[in-house]
Amino acid sequence: MGAVITWWGHATCTVEDSGVRLLTDPLFVRRFAHLRRRQGALPTADAAVADAVLISHLHSDHLHVRSLARLSPGTLLVVPRGAVRSVPALRRLDARRNPRGLRIREVAPGDEVAVGPVRVRVVPAHHDGRRLPVGPHLSPALGYVISGQSRTYFAGDTGLFDGMAEAVGLVDVALLPVGGWGPGLGSDHLDPVRAAQALARLAPADAVPVHYGTYWPIGFDGVRPHEFHTPGTEFVREAELAAPGVTVHLLHHGESARTRVAP
Repeated sequence: MGAVITWWGHATCTVEDSGVRLLTDPLFVRRFAHLRRRQGALPTADAAVADAVLISHLHSDHLHVRSLARLSPGTLLVVPRGAVRSVPALRRLDARRNPRGLRIREVAPGDEVAVGPVRVRVVPAHHDGRRLPVGPHLSPALGYVISGQSRTYFAGDTGLFDGMAEAVGLVDVALLPVGGWGPGLGSDHLDPVRAAQALARLAPADAVPVHYGTYWPIGFDGVRPHEFHTPGTEFVREAELAAPGVTVHLLHHGESARTRVAP
C-alpha cells in the first residue's frame, strides 16, 4: 500500500502514510503581496490538520506565516536552518515563547526527523533559499524524503543539479514543481521539460506535478497565460518521453491519488 497524496494548489500537499499526515509549504490565502489565487478554491479546513509541516525554503509563497498560524498548537514545524533568525515573525509561533505555538525544528541536508513511524530525511535543493527580497543567504533550500510504507520525495523549489538522484536516493513517489507564479522561470526552477528530466533520473513509480496553475501576479492575466494553465499537461507529455515507466497523477486542486510502491 502506498501513500495518499492530496494537492491543495501551488506547493501545498498533504502526504498520508502509515497513519501520519504531513503537510508541505502551506499557503491558505486568496491573495498576498502581488499574487492572487486565480484557480481552485482555497484549501478546506482539513488541509491544516497535520502531524508535521515541512517547509522547503523561506520565500513567502512557501513559508507563509499567516497560513502557519492556522495549524493546531503543538504541531511540529520543520524549517530550514536559520529560518527563525531570518523570519522574526516565526518567533511568535514558537511554542517556547507561545504556549499555543508550534514546535519548531530547524534542519539542514543530511538531518532526519521522526514523526511517529515515519522518517523524514532532509535533502538539498538547487534554489535561492533566503527570505526575499533582501534577506541574507542564511538558510538553504531543501527537499524532503518521507519514508513510511512509501518513500515520497517533496522537491520544494529546485532546479536540476549534479548528483540529484544520489542525494535524493530511491523513492517511490516524486512531487515535482513544474511551473511558477509568473511569466518566466530561471535555472533554479523546474519547468515541464526539466521536471521530466528529473523524473528520469529519480525513476519513481509515481509522480505528481505541483507548483503551477494556482497563483499569478495581479494584472498579468493576459501575459503568457500558457505558463499558468499548461505546465501540468506539458509535464505529462514530457514524462511519457523521458520516463515512460512512471505513472503521472495530474490532480486538480483538492484531489487525491494513492500511489504505488516501486518494486
